[in-house]
Amino acid sequence: MTKENNTSITKCGFIALIGAPNAGKSTLLNALVGTKVSIVTHKAQTTRAQIRGVVSEEQSQVIFVDTPGIFKPKRRLDRAMVHSAWSGAGDADIVALIVDTHRGMSDDVKLLIDGLAKDKSRKILVLNKIDSVKPEKILALSKEINNIVSFEETFMVSALNGNGVADFMNWCANNVPLGPWHFPKDHLTDLTLALTASEVTREKLFLRIHEEIPYNTTIETESFKVQKDGSYKIDQVIYVTRDTHKKIILGKGGQSIKAIGEQSRKELMEIFETKVHLFLFVKVRKNWADDPERYREMGLELPKK
Repeated sequence: MTKENNTSITKCGFIALIGAPNAGKSTLLNALVGTKVSIVTHKAQTTRAQIRGVVSEEQSQVIFVDTPGIFKPKRRLDRAMVHSAWSGAGDADIVALIVDTHRGMSDDVKLLIDGLAKDKSRKILVLNKIDSVKPEKILALSKEINNIVSFEETFMVSALNGNGVADFMNWCANNVPLGPWHFPKDHLTDLTLALTASEVTREKLFLRIHEEIPYNTTIETESFKVQKDGSYKIDQVIYVTRDTHKKIILGKGGQSIKAIGEQSRKELMEIFETKVHLFLFVKVRKNWADDPERYREMGLELPKK
């Protein structure tokens, strides 16, 4: 019997990372896994669906679930994202609330705490971005939140520079339930290669386009082929809702779409460790946000209007 399948000595469990937009959940997930599995941008609501990062250490396998930021939804896509986040929390063995200590007790954090107060699952608190916040402010915030919801443990970390991440990881590894591993030891994420490629390009789009346009776009990998020489040929479509958005993403003389493609291609070659031929197309699809197929591609459920 292999170590991974020996239920008497192995541990395995899901820990949902939930928080307000830009709390640092994706950065923390990448720090825990030790490589980039979730895209990170300066824009809120970058993560749209659940992304799982797997950490296998000694006898424990911890599957961290990066969820969309929880906020008051306005659009149909917003509602799908918030539903996905709470669904991830409901399915997890342990829920980790990630709070940006700079923002403190914001309205979004209050919304989360109200939701968690009704939840009976095991809960831990992770105060993130502590490196430039005064200790007394961090302690006051910890006390304020713990007075409302009973958390098993409180961790103070900086996901960006790694402070406190190892202590958080060790606690998680020790506290997931007994059981067989769900993934092989060298498995880092449940993302397919095609979805990984879509996410990387979406990150580059968010970083390049500074208006609200990225929130009205979705990216699909229409074709992902392994060439005879081992390289990857990837065709992707960026769907937008307006012709004006298409023009902005293309840029003057195609310069913007070219830059997005170059940046995405470079990172994908680092991730896949092979040559990548990436071809980007921009298409207008006014009602993509109401198309069930688009939601399935993103790993979301289409909510009722």
